[in-house]
Amino acid sequence: MTQHVSPPRDGTGKAAPVAQPPAWRGVIARADVRTLTLLGVLAVLVLIGGITKPDEFLDTRNLQLVLTQASVIGVVTVGMTFVIISGGIDLSVGAVVALASVWATTVATQEYGFLGILFTALVVGVGCGLVNGVLIAYGAMVPFIATLAMLASARGLALQITDGRTQIVTVDGILDLGERDSYVLGIPPLVLVFAAVTIVGWLVLNRTTFGRRTVAVGGNAEAARLAGIDVRRQRLYLYLLSGLCCGIAAFLLIILSGSGQNTNGNLYELDAIAAAIIGGTLLSGGRGTIVGSVLGVLIFTTITNIFALNNLQSDVQQIAKGAIIVAAVLVQRRTASTT
Repeated sequence: MTQHVSPPRDGTGKAAPVAQPPAWRGVIARADVRTLTLLGVLAVLVLIGGITKPDEFLDTRNLQLVLTQASVIGVVTVGMTFVIISGGIDLSVGAVVALASVWATTVATQEYGFLGILFTALVVGVGCGLVNGVLIAYGAMVPFIATLAMLASARGLALQITDGRTQIVTVDGILDLGERDSYVLGIPPLVLVFAAVTIVGWLVLNRTTFGRRTVAVGGNAEAARLAGIDVRRQRLYLYLLSGLCCGIAAFLLIILSGSGQNTNGNLYELDAIAAAIIGGTLLSGGRGTIVGSVLGVLIFTTITNIFALNNLQSDVQQIAKGAIIVAAVLVQRRTASTT
């Protein structure tokens, strides 16, 4: 005989509500699954590299090279992630990196030494971000159009400054950072900067009011405005942040290459957007993670390295990247439809 168990009741005799798990637990669970999946993909790529070219791929110098190459685009991707989470887009990041790198390596700038180059790169990056932010937040321009215009303008100005020539860095303090003697416990300085930017980005997004406002604006800008968030100012700050990341990336690129060129940062905007999407950032805004974006960068950089070591053509590499992007978007759509 089946025994009937009555639901628990509160003091008024009414059935007590059944406790439901907090919604944020589901979000964390999905984020953990995404992170584990990305780590799994990265592990498979490392395994492939180790099998196809064990002596070369697993060499310490090659692993340092992979991390160093990931550092420049990785810093750009951190800024791009914030912008995309807010529902925006920044197509100008590659051109801004180029402009900042050539402006910071002119003969006049190099006369001020290490700090002069660093300061110039940061100021140019933030200045371009300011223009983007003002046009989008207060000029009501569509982010796609505003940043596309900045892309064209920054590339043109970079070409004008260099006159198509490579500007060689002569400041010893900059060149020394690219040497192995400057490594800290075997870690290149560029990787340390990338790690610092990643940690700061994660803390800002997940532990500050600024991060919560960014997610709110991307989720529903009108609701965020009604909740008291200055949406226009928030968007301005986000493009300033993207510009700052471009300035930092330009300085890292100067260290890495020892020069400034108007072709620097070519297609960085596409790589940064792709890495953010791979990491689970929604192009429609409202969701994204710094950790996921960084893993996306590492995945793409590792693929590039494996293809280079195996002497595979770059067009096959681009096809592989495109397939990964399509797969990531399909997974996002499936995840969104089930929540």
